[in-house]
Amino acid sequence: MVETEQSGIEPCSFLMCATEVARLLGVEDVAVRRDGRHARHLAAAVRKPLLERASLPEELFAPLMAAAVYDPDPSFCRWFVEPAVYAFGRRRVMAALVDYLRTGTDAERAGAVRAWYCAHVPFRVNRSPAYGPAGVRDPALDEAQDLKDAWLEASMRVFVESTDLRMRHRVLLGLPTSRAAYPPHLRSLFETTLASAQAHPDEHIRRWAAIAGHDTV
Repeated sequence: MVETEQSGIEPCSFLMCATEVARLLGVEDVAVRRDGRHARHLAAAVRKPLLERASLPEELFAPLMAAAVYDPDPSFCRWFVEPAVYAFGRRRVMAALVDYLRTGTDAERAGAVRAWYCAHVPFRVNRSPAYGPAGVRDPALDEAQDLKDAWLEASMRVFVESTDLRMRHRVLLGLPTSRAAYPPHLRSLFETTLASAQAHPDEHIRRWAAIAGHDTV
């Protein structure tokens, strides 16, 4: 059974999320920026401390994930995702992102899609002391194949059910065009997604369908 985890906080702005992460880390000497980039300034200030600690407190997990989801820049949301993966495990991070994709607002779903890519960050033993004691890591922290399948399922359901074209584009970009990439229990949903994409008026969506439609198992 796939475990999911609610974010534990109310919807917020990126500035609110970054501020909460900084507060919990004790990073409080960051000058307020007047150019509208204070949230990014805060994110930069917490990036190093997040990776330097051998462990992170439990209360930091939900704010970290919220900051990753609400960060509008796909180039920088890794600053929150990567330390969460090291400290809490890839499995837990992916479960939280699946939860955002399933139940979040469109803005949260879009953020989850951005963060999902970062959640696949490769491990390096010397990247963070949170990797594990003496460079040894419990593999159970990062077992996530069932969550990757859950992400595919949630993505297809969002594509079929959403009326927002941008959201459909976002989730479609992360869907494999090969039927073999889907486990047997998701093949029927894949066919439904494919049929919906084939009939869609948007040419980019139909192009994805054309590629997927020519695939054979």
